[in-house]
Amino acid sequence: MRIDYYLSTLSPFAYLAGDRLERIAARYGARIAYKPLDILALFARTGGTPPAERAPARQSYRLQELRRQAKKRGLPIVLQPAHFPTNAAPASYAVIAAQASVDAGGPGDTGALVRAILAACWAEERDIAEDAVIRDCLAQAGFDPALADKGLLAGAETYARNLEEAVEAGVFGAPFYVVGEERFWGQDRLEDLDLFLAGDL
Repeated sequence: MRIDYYLSTLSPFAYLAGDRLERIAARYGARIAYKPLDILALFARTGGTPPAERAPARQSYRLQELRRQAKKRGLPIVLQPAHFPTNAAPASYAVIAAQASVDAGGPGDTGALVRAILAACWAEERDIAEDAVIRDCLAQAGFDPALADKGLLAGAETYARNLEEAVEAGVFGAPFYVVGEERFWGQDRLEDLDLFLAGDL
């Protein structure tokens, strides 16, 4: 069983998911395919609006929701971090390289890498476009920091391909979890994903 996990390395809601996806996958013996993508390009293709361009009421509600969900999950959060938005591509390429390394039998934890990158932005106010930050996140997750330098062309190609696959799969936001034909949008739908995998939905 495979869970396709479409994510943005800049998504605060992916940050708020914590390690719940990984714990759910472990319960059912499911494999997670981490698929970072360009969220702004996804919005442009699927009718979404970037946060900065949304109506004031929607922007205000988003901040309230982030505060409430972070408290609910026991996660620290900076609602308006110093380095948001930033270039998500370098961190995304690192996730892609890490996933490829694990698939080839190498050490490291891709889920832990994703969480480290998201925490760097949303809890630690570090710029995830910076090489030193990406290398530190790789090391935290058990990877060789030199992965940041490897497979950049393949990373760029996979990053673009993930976007196309997302659009074809009916994905329109992040985090987004797909199992076969079933789609679950948002960290607040992880409970539903769990119930679906258990056969109860």
